[in-house]
Amino acid sequence: MFSQSEKIKSFLIFLAVAILAGFLGGYVANIPNSGYVIAPGDNSITGSNNSGQLVIPKTSFAQEEAITGIVKKYSPAVVSVIVSKDMPVLENCYVNPFGNDPFFQQFFGNIQIPVQCQKGYQKQEVGGGTGFIISSDGLILTNKHVVSDTKAEYTVLTNDEKKYTATVLARDPLKDLAVIKIEASNLPTVVLGNSDGLQIGQTVIAIGNALGEFRNTISTGIVSGLARTIIASGGGQSEELRNIIQTDAAINPGNSGGPLLNLRGEVIGVNVAVAEGAQGIGFALPINEAKKAVNGVKSQGKIVYPFIGINYVSITEAIQKDNKLSVSEGAWIKPGANAVVKASPAEKAGLKAGDIITEVNGEKLTSKNILGDVIQKYNVGDTINLKVIRDGNALTVPVVLEERKF
Repeated sequence: MFSQSEKIKSFLIFLAVAILAGFLGGYVANIPNSGYVIAPGDNSITGSNNSGQLVIPKTSFAQEEAITGIVKKYSPAVVSVIVSKDMPVLENCYVNPFGNDPFFQQFFGNIQIPVQCQKGYQKQEVGGGTGFIISSDGLILTNKHVVSDTKAEYTVLTNDEKKYTATVLARDPLKDLAVIKIEASNLPTVVLGNSDGLQIGQTVIAIGNALGEFRNTISTGIVSGLARTIIASGGGQSEELRNIIQTDAAINPGNSGGPLLNLRGEVIGVNVAVAEGAQGIGFALPINEAKKAVNGVKSQGKIVYPFIGINYVSITEAIQKDNKLSVSEGAWIKPGANAVVKASPAEKAGLKAGDIITEVNGEKLTSKNILGDVIQKYNVGDTINLKVIRDGNALTVPVVLEERKF
């Protein structure tokens, strides 16, 4: 028989063992809370534990849930833009190459040869792209090259298979952007984010109509580059696009005009191009630049750009050396014809040929931060203060921005 003290000692030892076992069991059970979850696995798989279970970072599931949730919520706001045009209808018909000339008929008879004849016109689908709804009353953002043909007709096909006739409200004169409109109400919309804070390595989601056929195709990737400059072509036009987002999310023909979203479900770019001859490289216009276009359409019915009215070159070390300039960076109003445009904001402000602009409202101009890009951050009617070097002297010149005429 055990004494009372021995019974108490045995109970305390049992209690301590039970507490320790419970702690260890709770630690294993709570692996998900520490950032990992357990899935059935095989010891041959890298990352598996000794029990043959695969240890998967919990963040993998969190990201997957975020992506599927974003796609489910915002895909209804992504639309197909269908381009249609009256095209000639050609049919085979037969004609006598010699007409009714009796001289040839006596040798060849009534010979007939097949040729193609035009039998009127028929509306045909000739192209397409993607767009996304930015207001519940039917305002849609897309690429300019998707709707570049002024003689074509445009139809929007929504996620619920409804068709609407679309009107092109504005085509951006400088960027591959366009705003179109359908007559509808209570439409699903996307959320426009902020593209200024993008970082390389950030996860992004592209939604679009791949190859113009596979609607609401989803691809994911990362931001693989920022502030790129590319030459884009489409719709028979070619233009330089600056400050472009580079991504390895697959952007296929037909994705043009679709949204590029972050993991908060915000649109941070407009898919615009894919690099020919390269795999896994696509490009998107920053959404902040698109916002200005949209605001211009809403307020003035068109896309407007501010300008100051000078012809300048961005200074490099070579330009500084060749022209004996006093600084190695800035915008030099190169002497010559139309150095300062007549009746422009620059002329009204007193800018002169030979002036060097080094700052705009305290923001320094560099080879990567050129004057034209900085000006586009402002609106028509804004007053900007330019730091100018003239004949070795530093001046501050206020300029009121006006609308650029195209």
